[in-house]
Amino acid sequence: MIVPERFNAFRIHQGEDKKINSGFEQITLNDLTDGEVVVKVAYSDINYKDALAATGKGRILRTYPLVGGIDLSGVVVSSVDNRFKAGDKVLVCGAQLSELYDGGYSEFARVKADSVVNLPDGITLRDAMAIGTAGYTAALAIQRMEDNGQIPERGPIVVTGATGGVGSFAINMLSNIGYEVVAFTGKTEQEEYLTALGASRLISRHEIEMGTKPLESMQWGGAIDNVGGETLSWLTRTTNVWGNIASIGLAGGITLDTTVMPFILRGVSLLGINSVEMPLSVREQGWKRLASDLKPTKLDLIAATTIAFSELPDAFLAYVEGTVTGRTVVEIDANL
Repeated sequence: MIVPERFNAFRIHQGEDKKINSGFEQITLNDLTDGEVVVKVAYSDINYKDALAATGKGRILRTYPLVGGIDLSGVVVSSVDNRFKAGDKVLVCGAQLSELYDGGYSEFARVKADSVVNLPDGITLRDAMAIGTAGYTAALAIQRMEDNGQIPERGPIVVTGATGGVGSFAINMLSNIGYEVVAFTGKTEQEEYLTALGASRLISRHEIEMGTKPLESMQWGGAIDNVGGETLSWLTRTTNVWGNIASIGLAGGITLDTTVMPFILRGVSLLGINSVEMPLSVREQGWKRLASDLKPTKLDLIAATTIAFSELPDAFLAYVEGTVTGRTVVEIDANL
């Protein structure tokens, strides 16, 4: 496979006025940030972080310009690292793509070898992007909770931000391995979707009474929180003895108003989940589980939307406005 002199990429710039502008450009391989592995990209996806970066609604990029897209899957064109060879099917998720390094919204990508994972058996290139950083983050949260003693017998797991990518995967994965799962959402009209994923019931965030006491009645064996802010504070006060709260998102705010009482009187653990900066061995372990016991059984439901590469610019606003349910796969070259 030969890399053409120029190819199409969706690039993000910051002007002298600090305003963000983004769009398709014809670039060369030399325009890309350094890396040991060149990949012909088959698929990418859209995450909330991608939408913030592309629209300028969030300051995600640390340098400009960069190709957008925090995830990619495709086929190795060339590698100066002997762990990979031409023709290998691979994926990269997170790993500071579209933050420090050029990302997956490109016909070709050049990436760091330590961020590349060989595609596990039983997962296609499209599957990998249907799962993407969202599914990987959910799997990592479950792994961290289990490592800290989480078991189904301790009670239901509540998942906040339930209709988003991470929330959708978390519900499906947890229910598949024997947990009772409760969906916490503002989109109660999505009840059919959430119960199909495996939620036993829904709680409307608009109707919940969160209370103000340092400790409220114990309701949850554990939690996966995609919201932060007031919701995360409430979870610390309502999680059962020795329960784990995996903290992932901050759409509801970055502050945490709580006390030490849930942690020292109930032994609650607050686990921060960072799916970006981690050793390759942890990435590989996570993807092996995503191909086995944590493999989503409702992937077509969660990632029901596929768009062409050319449709990408029009897809970001819905993510920023929070009107998206599930995942969107971006098809760049489906023939690989």
